[in-house]
Amino acid sequence: MIATQKGFTLLETLVVMIGVGIVAAIAAPSWLSFVEGNRLTVARDELFLGIRDAQTKAHYQKTNWQFSLRERDGSLEWASHPKSVSPFAARWETLESRTLQIDGETTFATSGSVYYVQFDMNGNVTRRIGRVTLSSRRIPRLKRCVIVSTMIGATRKSKEQATPRDGKMCY
Repeated sequence: MIATQKGFTLLETLVVMIGVGIVAAIAAPSWLSFVEGNRLTVARDELFLGIRDAQTKAHYQKTNWQFSLRERDGSLEWASHPKSVSPFAARWETLESRTLQIDGETTFATSGSVYYVQFDMNGNVTRRIGRVTLSSRRIPRLKRCVIVSTMIGATRKSKEQATPRDGKMCY
């Protein structure tokens, strides 16, 4: 009777491990980019809703409202509050990820460290229109933005584009 051995040889095991390593090395950057892009999209959507909340409350309450955004202790925070309330006295909401930052493409008005857009009692933008752009600290080329594009407060969402327009990648 001949004895048979079951199992894999050392060479077979090494070949499989090297193959798995190569696949992981190729897939990992794409996966990380996907995850970070998803974080940016979730944060952008939350800011979009915050801006629309300020605009809606201004219209229905017939008073001026403001959407404010700031970076504090490595986190992004936003607030929707009456313009009569100082941003520093407003109730701030924290965005989930600490890997996000306010990008240099942001064109909202600023007061100290606070970026803001204001709406009058009709929901129209007072002062100036603009955009807030978020980017990833880990993958800076990934961008998501909310653009207040007209004085009547038309607001839209976008993400990084392949070619810049007016020096901006998010439009």
